Amino acid sequence: MNGTPRLRSAYPSTPQTGSSGGHGPVSPLRSVPTASGDQLTPGGPLIPFHLVDAPSQRFYALAVYVGLFGWRLYDWYRLVEEDGDSIAEFWNFLKWGAIDGVFLYGLPGLRIPWLEWSWTTTTTIFLVHAIMDGFLMFRFSLPLLSWLLAIVRIFYDREIAISEHRVDPNTVINNSSLILGKQTVHILPEGSAMLNPEGGCFCLDGSKKSINLPIRINQTEPILIELLRIDLDTNQNETIVIPAKQVKELKRKADKGLPKNDISSPRFLNFETKRTGIYRLQKVVDKSKLEVQRRLSDTLIVTCPKASITRSQVDKCKGELSDLSLLVEGTPPLKIKYSRIVNQKDKGFSLFQSIQPENFLSPFTGGQRASGVLASQVDTDASWARAQSINVPLNESLSTSGTWLYSLDEVHDACGNIANYTLQNDDGEKVKPKGANVEQAFVVHERPRASMSSCDPQHPLKIAKGRTALLPILLTSTGRGAADIAHTLTYMFTPQEKLQANGEHAMDAKIEEISLKSPVQGSLVKEQGLYTLKTISNQFCTGEVMEPASCQVLNPPEPDMKMEAEKIHDKCAGKPIGLTIDLDLVGTPPFDIRYEVTRSGDKHVQHKSVHITRLRHQLRFTPQEAGYYTYRFKTIDDSVYKGVPLPKDFVLESEVKPPASARLVMQSLRKKYCIEEPVSFDVRLQGEAPWTLEYELVYGGKRTKRKIKDIETELHTITTNNLVNGGEYALALASVQDKTGCKIFLEEEVKIDVRRQRPKASFGQLEGRLDTLTLEDSTVQLPLRLTGEAPWKVKYRNLNTSQPLVYEKRFSFSNDFLEVHDQGSYEIIDVQDQICPGTVDLATSTFKVLWIPRPEVKVSESVVVELAGDKYVKKQVCEGDEDTLEISLSGMPPYNLKYEQRLTPERGAVSLTNKQLTLGLGVASIRMETSQAGQYEYKFSELGDYLYDHNPKKHSPLVVQQLVNPRPSARFRDLGRTYNYCKEVESGDEVIPIMLEGVPPFYLEISIKPHTHGKPEVVSVPNINTKAYDFRIPPHILTLGHHTLSVRKVRDARGCQRKTEFDAPHVPVHVSDIPVISPFNSKTDYCVGDRIAYTLSGTPPFNVFYSFEGIESKATSTTTTFRRMAQRPGNFTITALTDNAAYCKARTQITKIIHQMPSVKVGKGKETVVDIHEGGEAELIFEFEGTPPFEFTYTRSTTPRKGQKPQILETKHDTSDEYVKVVKASDEGTYEVTAIKDRYCAFSKTLRADGGMQKQKKIKYQ
Repeated sequence: MNGTPRLRSAYPSTPQTGSSGGHGPVSPLRSVPTASGDQLTPGGPLIPFHLVDAPSQRFYALAVYVGLFGWRLYDWYRLVEEDGDSIAEFWNFLKWGAIDGVFLYGLPGLRIPWLEWSWTTTTTIFLVHAIMDGFLMFRFSLPLLSWLLAIVRIFYDREIAISEHRVDPNTVINNSSLILGKQTVHILPEGSAMLNPEGGCFCLDGSKKSINLPIRINQTEPILIELLRIDLDTNQNETIVIPAKQVKELKRKADKGLPKNDISSPRFLNFETKRTGIYRLQKVVDKSKLEVQRRLSDTLIVTCPKASITRSQVDKCKGELSDLSLLVEGTPPLKIKYSRIVNQKDKGFSLFQSIQPENFLSPFTGGQRASGVLASQVDTDASWARAQSINVPLNESLSTSGTWLYSLDEVHDACGNIANYTLQNDDGEKVKPKGANVEQAFVVHERPRASMSSCDPQHPLKIAKGRTALLPILLTSTGRGAADIAHTLTYMFTPQEKLQANGEHAMDAKIEEISLKSPVQGSLVKEQGLYTLKTISNQFCTGEVMEPASCQVLNPPEPDMKMEAEKIHDKCAGKPIGLTIDLDLVGTPPFDIRYEVTRSGDKHVQHKSVHITRLRHQLRFTPQEAGYYTYRFKTIDDSVYKGVPLPKDFVLESEVKPPASARLVMQSLRKKYCIEEPVSFDVRLQGEAPWTLEYELVYGGKRTKRKIKDIETELHTITTNNLVNGGEYALALASVQDKTGCKIFLEEEVKIDVRRQRPKASFGQLEGRLDTLTLEDSTVQLPLRLTGEAPWKVKYRNLNTSQPLVYEKRFSFSNDFLEVHDQGSYEIIDVQDQICPGTVDLATSTFKVLWIPRPEVKVSESVVVELAGDKYVKKQVCEGDEDTLEISLSGMPPYNLKYEQRLTPERGAVSLTNKQLTLGLGVASIRMETSQAGQYEYKFSELGDYLYDHNPKKHSPLVVQQLVNPRPSARFRDLGRTYNYCKEVESGDEVIPIMLEGVPPFYLEISIKPHTHGKPEVVSVPNINTKAYDFRIPPHILTLGHHTLSVRKVRDARGCQRKTEFDAPHVPVHVSDIPVISPFNSKTDYCVGDRIAYTLSGTPPFNVFYSFEGIESKATSTTTTFRRMAQRPGNFTITALTDNAAYCKARTQITKIIHQMPSVKVGKGKETVVDIHEGGEAELIFEFEGTPPFEFTYTRSTTPRKGQKPQILETKHDTSDEYVKVVKASDEGTYEVTAIKDRYCAFSKTLRADGGMQKQKKIKYQ
């Protein structure tokens, strides 16, 4: 390649040489083209480089520019000297604008390297020159001097001191000798030790023989540990020494669970102990032979609590007491939890708390867990921690029979140790530990009762002679029935012949005892007399004898009879139709006589019996069929004797030819029928057809006769007309006549019970109403009123359903209940009893079932609360204002209300708070949170009352929102600026810009407080419609001197206001007169390095006359500020002041005292290092110079490693009334004073961001 490619504006490429073998001739440069126009290289310089090279061309261009600039300055000088008019100024401006345009726009056309500017660059340079031409030709003044001074001050800064000489402020202010020395405290590796850092109690018992006491060590390697043990029984102190070898082994075990390179994590040394007592870490020595810092706290090891149930009888009787005793052992006060299971039903648990002896005092008394020191070195009484045995009686009434099981669940001692006797197996079933007397089971039996059944002296028990019978003893119990176990009874017996005249027992009545193996087993008795029960008992309980308790036993005579027979003849036909037998009976009614009936030619023997309830009776045998009959009487029974045979001669014979007859074929002679319906009966006829039958229908004393002729069949049906009246009818067969023509009188009749009305159904009332309120989803028993005969079939429906279904139920009682589960209006639509369909009472056919409303929380709509969609929106309030939400609750108090309070602030994260209330009234006030601005949402999520628990499916959360507006604020835009005013000027004063935050319009109260007196003037500014307001101070308020202007109150359009009476934003305002000199600061005392500044009122320049240390001086100030640096201590007094306008000298006497700066030395002013152990202390010695009292600030920073910067750990402030201050330091770090202040002056070092120190500076204290 010939060379590196170059830009057009670059220097020409360097010629390159070529060689062959390194020694060939140098090839000449390529010839330069001729200067003819057609041979110029396109894009090259206008003046070829062979004529004028590029650097020379740039030099010539610069020389032309400098010449033009000099010419320009010459024209400007002529305008200034000759005071040219505006035409000359304008002409020169146009001339130089044209010259600059030709030169600047023509220069790129020469294509000189580095001067080939773009069009934009050329235009920018031209505009800059045009502006410069304007300033020069129109003779505008430029602050060139100020700019130059500012630049010079960077490199050369001097101020005028009191001596009227210029001094370097840094040499006065930054005096490094005022704060000298630093002290580094290095803490040798030493940590801390603490016994049982968790603070829990321990216990020992038979299953837990030893306890590992945790000793936490941190940043230390102990070689000796001493524990102080206070014996609980003897109150004697014992020191337990853990030697170095054992400590080393404990630490080795503690290190196993941590990484090898982890040396900073705490270790837990588990010291095993097997004795109870109060343990205290008394001493820990590390490998440096120094004691390790330890926290004084006691650890209590007691005997583990336990309890047992003393054994008692396993069988008890109902109504007795449980009579149990719980033996509790442990450190009081104790708490025991036990449970009861009755008949496999858990009855819950009960607690015995505060179990302790009388007059017992303990650190644990009152329910608070003791911690820290449990025993002092003076008073080592630890008797309160001893295990004590306390017997707790447990007497509960056994009101339920069955199996009872008392179980001990848990025992708690005073310091929280728990003995849990309830364990669970793999199936989740609770089991008790074996061998522990923690359960007591027993059976509660019902008490037996005894009485006589169906027997008393008025109703004796009759027994056949020579036979025995069971004494009718009825055994029951206080429960449902008698237990199937043996019972023992005693009774008193007096024979019949020895009874007293009044029926009572004789004096020598016998007392007998019987044992019944089961309730159904009775006692056999044979002898007649009076038996009276005295006592009843079983193997578990004694019982009670109930009435009737006596039974009379009698032996009546055997039954017998006599009879007389007579034939019965038909009066019409004269034929025999049967027999009549008159019986005379002896015995105890009722009687049962058994006999046999045979008819000639019939092999079948009819066995019949007759029941007779009286001592005389007549039998009438009238067979319906003709034949020869034989009647044999076999046996007779009465109520006492059974199967007594009769003599063989008790036989009767009779020939029978029966007449015509008719009888009703029916199962019952009385039957019920419905009103307005006919009745039918079947009649069976006997004799020779055809028959004529007459019958009567009797009702209300009237008889209606009917006659039916030519009946050909033996079975005929009689049907009545509709029975339109209710009551009792009688249908009687009057007579029958067959073919023989004999009319036979009939006596058979049937009672027809016609219902007077149809059955009726209606609802009964509950508490006088046909409606009821009940809990939601509960079962309601609606009372029914049914007339008629059971059972009834009732049809009903619920009218409140969308498609009412008809239900049918069967009822057995006239005052039965209809069970429903839903709310609504239930209507009875039909009823039918056992016989007839019925009617429904329309007035009471409907019953309303209403559910008691579930509790509900509501917010009443008002001017402050309105409903927006599904949420309530409460009126906006201001931050910090008190506000409440009135809610109303419906239901049954008390109410349990839970709600969520969600805050969405304008800035920051959303916060959520859950709250719960228990309310006794239906109205409550909820305090609204307004401490922080933002959007609050109150969600009432859960509600329950006395009747209903919270049901999330039935409760719709109530949401209330409220916007808490922030308070408005006001601040001064130029907070550090001082505003100056003149007393004589009524208008045109400076405005004070105030920035407002909030919603306009604003209302402001501004306080203007003069420094000369404490009463401020308050200016009210209403209706500020912008957030930037320019405040003008009313002239009549200002007085001469300094004022403080602050915002006292601000209120915005939302009604929110902020009062800033204290720490309000403020700006200083200065009011001056002519000529007046006023100090910037009213203080008299100043320090070396301070600027003593004054405000000059009048027309500058000012002449200030002052004296310093007796030397009078005069200074001139061209501004309204006169300031001098206090170079050295002394008295500085302003004596007079003149200005340019007044030409008068204002005599004054303003004296300022300049004090020497205080100084401090740490460690004699040197850098020292002190090594201590952790827990030890080092002395920091501060030596002061100045005027007491001294205030100083010092820091503790890290001791940096090589290549690192120190970091400040803490900063402390302290005071001293002496010239030497000693401070104890126990924390590691480098201690260095950063600020010193005496009575008058203060000085500090500037802190760097990395914690290091920059150069020192003086601090001003007002």
